[in-house]
Amino acid sequence: MTGKVAAVTGGGGTLGRAFVKGLAEQGVSVFSLDRSQETADAVVKYFKEKGIEIHSVICDVLSEESVANAVDQVLEKAGKVDILVNSAGGNKSGATVMPEQSVFDISIDQFRKVTDLNLLGTVIPSIAFAKPMVKEGKGCIVNISSMSSFAPLTRVVGYSASKAAINNYTQWLAVELANKYGDGIRVNAIAPGFFIAKQNRSLLLNEDDSLTARGKTIIDQTPMKKFGEPDDLISTLLWLCDDKSSFITGIVVPVDGGFSAFSGV
Repeated sequence: MTGKVAAVTGGGGTLGRAFVKGLAEQGVSVFSLDRSQETADAVVKYFKEKGIEIHSVICDVLSEESVANAVDQVLEKAGKVDILVNSAGGNKSGATVMPEQSVFDISIDQFRKVTDLNLLGTVIPSIAFAKPMVKEGKGCIVNISSMSSFAPLTRVVGYSASKAAINNYTQWLAVELANKYGDGIRVNAIAPGFFIAKQNRSLLLNEDDSLTARGKTIIDQTPMKKFGEPDDLISTLLWLCDDKSSFITGIVVPVDGGFSAFSGV
């Protein structure tokens, strides 16, 4: 994949860094797109200490102007963009219903923010980066879905709904781009299983790293009996981005240790 150019939104996140690493180690020129200068600088420093050189661009995925500016910066520095990984996303406490709460406690404002971040935060960059891809007649977009997109998980109602929308949008965009601009531009998604990150650590692990009740339920439902490591996602990303995968578009690939295949019996 040497010579390719990739943009990774949310490159400073737990999974985003794995995507940046995996692509950069294959010779891809990677641009990590993050909202804050502090995060952008930290990502560049993190990889520089590992002997990996990447580029950073300040970008708010919910701002069309900011994303358009990010596209311009990537094109100015690299001349093209071959790959977009929509890794930016997250959740809000107000869009989550805890055991002691009910559906009536949902904050519509925070539900809207979760939907905007996960869905529009994918739609806006996809549209912006697809423009130069269409011009070149080739490109690859990889969205990040979730296990909660197939069957909603308890509590995380806003997150589940928005990730389900990612699956639908991935399929729609794959068909739209192929029908109107040919077979050179592909759109797929990865649906990670359960990975320990800053946002969910306290939900899955106690302070002594033992499993919480929710964490135990997840492990019990995961045939491999473990949480995933961010690097577990790299091979799937590289497979989807490889030119040898030119006949693959419109799919959502689970990387979940068997969670989605297990009925519980």
